[in-house]
Amino acid sequence: MTPFTVLHVCMGNICRSPMAERLLARAARDRAGEQADQLVRSVSAGTGGWHEGEEMNPPAARQVLSRGGSDEGFQARKLRGDFIDEADLILTATADQYDYVVALRPDAADRTFVTGEFGRLLAGVDAARLPVAEPKPEAVRARGLAIVEAVHRLRDGDGPRPGDDLDDPWGRGDQTFQRIGDEIEDTTVPFAVLLLP
Repeated sequence: MTPFTVLHVCMGNICRSPMAERLLARAARDRAGEQADQLVRSVSAGTGGWHEGEEMNPPAARQVLSRGGSDEGFQARKLRGDFIDEADLILTATADQYDYVVALRPDAADRTFVTGEFGRLLAGVDAARLPVAEPKPEAVRARGLAIVEAVHRLRDGDGPRPGDDLDDPWGRGDQTFQRIGDEIEDTTVPFAVLLLP
């Protein structure tokens, strides 16, 4: 059984999306311990391939490490259609990247959200109406799919708001990276709490 898979997308895949990838993985580990990797798969890619094969941008890596995550083994990669096909949930850094994903795979629109939009709408999900939370891959996957469906219903045809975008922190210093890390965790932590028992 494949774990519930979340794909994070930004532009170059060295700042925002790797931070989101590793911070969701850390939030899942906080909830489910060592077995988190069997339950949730957190991956990322960039709309452009300029940085393919590179490590995480140093200030992004510092944020991940300071929050208890790992930067080990990270390599930037360019977004491909099959990455979208494999994902149960796609979180983009900006509305432009949402458009890029949906242009590539129109059938992914219902499971693609701007990160801040997903976090904002997540608060409206009724946990009592979700499948039971159990630390088993099939149960986590069923619950994750139900959360995505519920958030999509709450979106109700509205698009993301300007404040839902994550600013591009590239070249802007640790303070900006810290703010972006906080904004990412405003979505990834509540999602992990709702998803995992």
